[in-house]
Amino acid sequence: MAALTGRHLKLSRSVGSLRSSHGAARAYIDPMSPLSVLDLSPIVQGGDASQSLQNSLDLARHVERLGYRRFWLAEHHNMQGVASAATAVVIGHVAAGTSTIRVGAGGIMLPNHAPLMVAEQFGTLAALHPGRIDLGVGRAPGTDQVTARALRRTLTGDIDAFPQDVIELMSYFKAAQPGQMVRAVPGAGLDVPVWILGSSLYGAQLAAALGLPFSFASHFAPAEMERAVAIYRARFQPSDHLSAPHVMLALNVFAADTDDEARFLFSSLQQAFVNLRTGRPGPLPPPVEGMDSLLHPEHKAMLDQALSCAVIGSPETVRRGLQEFAARTGADELIVTAQIFDHQARLRSFEITAEAHRAIAQAA
Repeated sequence: MAALTGRHLKLSRSVGSLRSSHGAARAYIDPMSPLSVLDLSPIVQGGDASQSLQNSLDLARHVERLGYRRFWLAEHHNMQGVASAATAVVIGHVAAGTSTIRVGAGGIMLPNHAPLMVAEQFGTLAALHPGRIDLGVGRAPGTDQVTARALRRTLTGDIDAFPQDVIELMSYFKAAQPGQMVRAVPGAGLDVPVWILGSSLYGAQLAAALGLPFSFASHFAPAEMERAVAIYRARFQPSDHLSAPHVMLALNVFAADTDDEARFLFSSLQQAFVNLRTGRPGPLPPPVEGMDSLLHPEHKAMLDQALSCAVIGSPETVRRGLQEFAARTGADELIVTAQIFDHQARLRSFEITAEAHRAIAQAA
């Protein structure tokens, strides 16, 4: 394991008491900044994981043709509506079925795994698909506490060791040194890009201290987004991995031919969120008409906060929404997600989003 520097030790001890250090955000995103995809491989009501995984590959091929840069999958456990629990396996499935798009984890929940095993898995993926694999890591369990204990029953580490685990993980991707006792094979010398994921200020500070790219989960936890981005930019330390800060923000985008149709599609995610937050998680439900009138006021307030980073509507509505979100946040990259029940409607949504992104670039 690589030794922590004094700077990193200070981080691990003080990360719980962050100061609100705000850096200046850029006024507008580069219109040619890339657009990426976050896929949770949704299992829909009446469907199964096999179909969901095939749909994920079909979506990846679709967005590859449309010019998206990355296709990331997320680690969740004991979730009836998510088929990507074995995230590295699904990444291999998608990467083998595509040819140019970068495929990666958004992310691997590092406290669930030994860093060496993650390095071996992603070293293997990088050996199979050179130059196309990303590794985003987070410190949340990606599940409930009972399942987290089941996942970690053979591990002695915990989430408080996350900074040290990240550094250990990155050390395995460096070229092996003479006398090194433990090596990642495959992995050593492959320099797999590592990203820090976060939904709070913790990840922002860690990514800044380590000089790594940072991706924020604004698609479901937007409360600290702007402050986290400001802290990351203000405290970023250039490294061998990255010379300047690079932040990618997640955004729900539900696009359809009309605003009404897009709002109808969005109701599946609204239902799924309410079910999850009220202890009734399950497969992704079909959309319903008049969702707002069906919501309890308390649930509506929760959704308005948790899903505030969402663009829902027709091609023109989506174009304006993407432009406004990028201008407000100064993101270097956007990663969009859409938990849409009907697979063909989901393909169409990402197509409309790509067209809107191109229109912004052409008008700049």
